[in-house]
Amino acid sequence: MVDFLALLNFYYPQIILYLDYFGTVAFAVTGAFKAIEQKSDLVGIVILSTVAGLSGGIIRDVLFGRFPPAALSDPVYFTLTIVTGFILFLSYPKLKKHWNLFLKCDAIGLGVFTIIGATMAYAIFGPNILLITFAGLITATGGGILRDVFVNEVPLVFVRELYATASFGGVLVFYLLILLTDPVIAAVTGILVATGIRLLAIKYNWNLPKARIS
Repeated sequence: MVDFLALLNFYYPQIILYLDYFGTVAFAVTGAFKAIEQKSDLVGIVILSTVAGLSGGIIRDVLFGRFPPAALSDPVYFTLTIVTGFILFLSYPKLKKHWNLFLKCDAIGLGVFTIIGATMAYAIFGPNILLITFAGLITATGGGILRDVFVNEVPLVFVRELYATASFGGVLVFYLLILLTDPVIAAVTGILVATGIRLLAIKYNWNLPKARIS
């Protein structure tokens, strides 16, 4: 067990990088779905796929003084979002009945990007709960907010089920575990918690209270 954890720790930077790629694709799928729903052409689909997949990380990096942002310095990110947009453009007729795919990709992207942001903040600032939370939330929600704004919709994070709350749950678990145990365990558990809360909220229609307007 110890050797296995040591191996995971050795490859931890690569694990985080590939999780970031995975989260980029997951959110890019949501952007492409939204664009197709709005009857966008191929260029619009690719643009919204890229906006959804990259914006959260770019905003985080700019705010934390990381120049150039990872999504602009590593061509793999743009390649992934462009390819995802093309694939959804070609395969949408077979996928259009599978709305759950959109929601599941959004939930997975939320969980992965939450912990990517939290991990970056921890690496820079140490166990600062405020900065870790801020980085996790902005990375997880930034792309989705811009995606919805681009298609003239109220961002999902403001109106549907538990969204930012799910991200915060993942950050909190990550923060507690990284103080007590291995960073790999903390990251994987945080992703599972954030994604799991989001999926359960979708399934059972969990929502936070809203203000009464009448």
